[in-house]
Amino acid sequence: MVTEPEFRSVSVEELLGRPLNDVEKKVKVDTLFVEGSLKIPLPCPKVSIIGSRKASLQGIENAQRLAKTLIENQVVIVSGLAEGIDTAGHETAIKMNGKTIAVLGTPLNKTFPAKNFELQQEIMKNHLAVSQFPVDYPTNKKDFVIRNKTMALISDASVIVEAGKSSGSLHQGWETLRLGRPLFIWESVVNNKELDWPQEMMNYGAMKLSDPIDVLEVLPTRFEMIDVFQ
Repeated sequence: MVTEPEFRSVSVEELLGRPLNDVEKKVKVDTLFVEGSLKIPLPCPKVSIIGSRKASLQGIENAQRLAKTLIENQVVIVSGLAEGIDTAGHETAIKMNGKTIAVLGTPLNKTFPAKNFELQQEIMKNHLAVSQFPVDYPTNKKDFVIRNKTMALISDASVIVEAGKSSGSLHQGWETLRLGRPLFIWESVVNNKELDWPQEMMNYGAMKLSDPIDVLEVLPTRFEMIDVFQ
């Protein structure tokens, strides 16, 4: 009989190292399962890089450029292990000897998409993977939307690099705004006349991003960062 792995469980409060405010408490889940070497509580700024699974070449390049800037300033990259923009964020962080967190829509003992199995294993060994779903939980499509809300909760800011009208990233965008966290939308997306949602989000406080360095201006004090990156 194959024994399924057991993963460490923590609360959102333990993961972030602080109590939650009333708005955050409405979003949080009771238990998060974690695997990896990244220090808990997470001691440094964390930024979600999110966007289309079927990203354009320019979208991938923008995600890489953003991740590179953040890693150079010792910010942890958060994303959802999906194809496209998510994968670009994770892989750039790893390539640059930075740190990354994958927030999964599956249990930690499952991988979606399957092609990212090795990437997930690398993150679970040398970075941090987080899931709110217990081992062997039967994954549903809606779980990835739920995952996006949790990703917004544990991130200090989120950046939508590229996304269409029906992208799951929009769920995280709106959740980020509800939480009162900074939300950036890449300039080319804002300027896309075929999309209505960027302006709708900007009406509620989202910001247009033309230079990745601007993200650093909204992040909390970068305390204890050196401990994470040593």
